[in-house]
Order: sequence, then structure tokens, then C-alpha cells
Amino acid sequence: MSEQQISARKQGNKLKLPRAVGKGRQVDPKALAEVQALLGDESRQKDLLIEHLHKIQDAYKHISAPHLVALAREMKLSKAEVYEVATFYHHFDVIKENETPPPELTVRVCESLTCDMMGAQDLVSSLENGLGEGVRVQRVPCIGRCDKAPVAVVGMNPIEHADTEKVTQAVNVKAVEPEAITPIEYDTYVQQGGYQTYRSCMDGTLKVDKVLDAMDDSGLRGLGGAGFPAGRKWRIVREQPEPKLMAVNIDEGEPGTFKDKYYLDRDPHCFLEGALIAAWAVGINEIYIYLRDEYAAIRESLEAEIAKLEANPPVENMPTLYLRRGAGAYICGEESAMIESIEGKRGMPRLRPPFVAQVGLFGRPTLEHNMESLYWVRDILEKGPQCLTDHGRNGRVGLRSFSVSGRVNKPGVHLAPAGITMKELIDEYCGGMQDGHEFYGYFPGGASGGILPASMGDIPLDFDTLNEYGCFIGSAAVVVFSDQDKARDLAINAMKFFEDESCGQCTPCRVGTAKAVTLMEKPTWNEDLLEELSDVMIDASICGLGQAAPNPIRSVMKYFPEELK
Repeated sequence: MSEQQISARKQGNKLKLPRAVGKGRQVDPKALAEVQALLGDESRQKDLLIEHLHKIQDAYKHISAPHLVALAREMKLSKAEVYEVATFYHHFDVIKENETPPPELTVRVCESLTCDMMGAQDLVSSLENGLGEGVRVQRVPCIGRCDKAPVAVVGMNPIEHADTEKVTQAVNVKAVEPEAITPIEYDTYVQQGGYQTYRSCMDGTLKVDKVLDAMDDSGLRGLGGAGFPAGRKWRIVREQPEPKLMAVNIDEGEPGTFKDKYYLDRDPHCFLEGALIAAWAVGINEIYIYLRDEYAAIRESLEAEIAKLEANPPVENMPTLYLRRGAGAYICGEESAMIESIEGKRGMPRLRPPFVAQVGLFGRPTLEHNMESLYWVRDILEKGPQCLTDHGRNGRVGLRSFSVSGRVNKPGVHLAPAGITMKELIDEYCGGMQDGHEFYGYFPGGASGGILPASMGDIPLDFDTLNEYGCFIGSAAVVVFSDQDKARDLAINAMKFFEDESCGQCTPCRVGTAKAVTLMEKPTWNEDLLEELSDVMIDASICGLGQAAPNPIRSVMKYFPEELK
């Protein structure tokens, strides 16, 4: 018996000896070695948990229980914390004890609004019957390619305008890597005058007050959907104590939205220069870029271009850029949920106040921006605020990047005047309706923006113009449907999406979306009960998901009553 034990016994105390092993599942040496090999020399800091989970998922196509335990040991986190984060995100296949791992290859088929209209359900059925046991077919929510619907993803390779033959061929030839994209590269961007405006900021040619005034004069608002004036946001965060951080939201998970992808496919450095200018104006030294996981090709491109930028920076003391990878959670489009995810946690929205501008990423004042908002900064400073203010219709000012999909001849991203009407957008930019389809209705702001009938296609499309009709433009994700579609069915599709994507933190959203789906799938809608349920979700949900989820319900009851008879 040790002296410590003898002393404790003399004093009548029980000495608590250390356990020989920890509680719960023990670390498997083989799994630990595999995790250590994957992580290499990278930091084990807590906020990299999701990044490291991706490494395991990418390498083994699933995450086993031994790997979870090994990762917890390696990062000095509790097993419970690692497990709850891994199981929160859709893109991590967590395999429990005695469960069979999924097949080596997964084919994901989008079943959100536009893809559903374009035959996604038939495609899923065909693939499930034809691909064989060695391939898993999954139904997934919007993957940001609505203009090329229906879309399937083989491994990480998107198959646009997908059909059974295209997908089967990709599976057979092992075409599973991200597609090739050709954005403007760093050297070309610099040769074309890129980063000169940023240099002018850093060398004092451009003054902060002048830049802030230009942002105010441009009328630029948050283009992720909230529409908060960008110049005012910069001034608010500028007044906060240092150190301050920036978080850039490129999660764009709203069904119908793909504008951020469009710009990043082509000119990522325009966005990066805007981010660096914003960081300079506000006094920020670290920029975190949160990119949705579905954009695998963009992630590879951004990693390469950021490396070139950092290897040959346009100025000294440039802020550090961190690229963080989402993991399939629509809720992380909400700014505080995104910040939680960057910190390596579940993407659960925070209660406010305090606001992100005051207490945001890692507890520091944070400038949060959508990618497209920063994309316009360089043009505003080089061409003047009039590059936006000279445009507009019907009393509105500015330009909007409309992501248009559905029953039109020319779906895609269309840069059009703010205040343009839906009918004008279809006729002037989208080549009219597809043959055999008559304009019947539209989602002006994605799944959460509500639904309007064709008879209301003359309303100016812009921030605040749709509020009185129970709708909003949000990120300008426009989904057009025809007389061959039913608003009721599309509303059910949207509500199922919200049910699947609810983070579960608050009861009104978690339970309300599930109850709504059940009620909406009945042959006859109980409109009084649905209205009461909508009121509760709007009044009591923590964040915009639960607050906006009832919009499709109310729109159908108000504008498409004939479909409920």
C-alpha cells in the first residue's frame, strides 16, 4: 500500500484512485493510427472537428464508431461531443456498432422543387432498380444546380439534366471526381488590374471614409436574403473593439438558389478582393469562408487560388484566409448557425441579443456577409456607386442576380434591374415559358419566400415589395411553374424540406414542420388548424427557418384555393 493510501486511511478518508481505463468504448489502436495518418501534422484545435470528420468520410466513405472514438482521443474531446456533431450533418455517414457500412459509391438525386418538377422521383425509381447492390441511391435536398434540373451526383461529380443512361454511364466509368471548372486564375486577374483597388486602400490612396460613403451611396444590401445595408453593417462592426473577424456565408442551401456558385465558377478573385477591402475598412485580420459541401469543384478551385494569393500577396500584412467546408445542413445558412459550424459545433442558431456584430465567431465582433455582397465591392469603388444606382425599374434602384429555374426556356442566373416584374423577367431574360406550358405561378424567393400566382406577376421584385402579400424575395431564387404543376404539391415539397432541415432546437419548428406535412398530405386541408399551426411557428420559432416555413401553406390557401377543393 502506498504512503498516500496509508495516510488517507488514517484520516478515515476514501482515496479515489484513477481508473485503469476510461469509461465507454476504448480506443482501437488501428483506428487511432488511421486517424493520425489522415490528420498528419494539422492542428487538433477544437474548431477543426468538422474538417477532420470530412477527412475520415472522404477516405472511408463512412465514419465508424472506432474512428469517432479515435478522433475524440486525438482532439482531446469527449466522445459524446464528437458523436453529436458527426450525426448532426447529413454528409457524414456515421455507422453504429454492428451496422453495415454503406456501399463504396453513393448516387445522390436532388428532389427539391425544380428537380421534382423535372422528374426526379422517376429518376430515383429507375436508378434504384437499375444500378445494382453495389451502389446506394439517396434522395437529397437542393444541391445548387436548379437551372440544370434534374441533377444527380455520382460521388462528387454532378450529372446535369440527369437521366438513367447518363448516371449509369458515370457509375460504370467511375466518373466520381468533381467536374472541371475554369475560373479566372490569380495571375490573369492581376494582369487585368485585379487587386489594384485593394492596394489603393492599403497604401492610403483610398481613405476609409470615402470607401464607407461609396458603400452607403451604392445602396448595396445583404444579398444572402436579409437585405441589411452593407455600408451600415461595416460601420457598426468598425466601431467594435478589436480583434474582429469576418465570416463569409457561401452555404446557399435555399432551394432554387445558385447565384453564388455562378460567380465563383467564373471570377473568385473579384469576391476575394471585395472581402479583403471589407476587412481593411473594418479592421479585420482573419477571414473565414464557409462553403457548402456540394460545391466540390469550387472548393478545389478556391483552395488553389487562395494558395496563389497567399504565396504572392498584393500587399504586406494581408489578412489570413481560412476556407471551411460545410457538411450538408441548410440551417447553416443562418448566420449564427454558420458561426457555430465554423467553430466545429452543431449548426444551432443562437438566441439574440447579443448580435453577431458584437459577439460572433469565437466570441469576437464579426462582420458576416454573403459572398455576392462582397463580389460587388470592387465595382462600386472602381466604377462608382452609379454602377448599381443607375439601374432599376418601377421606382426601385439597383441590380439583382436572379437565380431562375423551372418551366422557362432559359433558366440560369440573370442580372436584371431591381423592381423588374416576374412577367418581364420571363419574357426579357428567360426566353419565355417552355412549349406547352402556361405561366401559372412562381416562388419569388426560394422555398421559404412564399408562392404567388401568375395573376400577380406584375409586382416589382425587390426587397420589401412582397411583404404585404406574405412573401419575400430573399436571395432572389425564382422558381417558375406552369399549369401542368400544382402549387399544393410544391408547397408540400417545400414543407418536407423544412422538416428534414430543422435543426431541432426549438419545438415550434421541429414539431410544427412535421405536423404541417402530415396535415398537408391529407386529401382535404384543415385550413383552420394549419393557420393556427402557422401562427405558432411564426411567433415562437427561434430563427428564420421556422418563421418562414409556413409561407407556402398560407400562400396556397390564399392564392390557390381552387386546388384545395
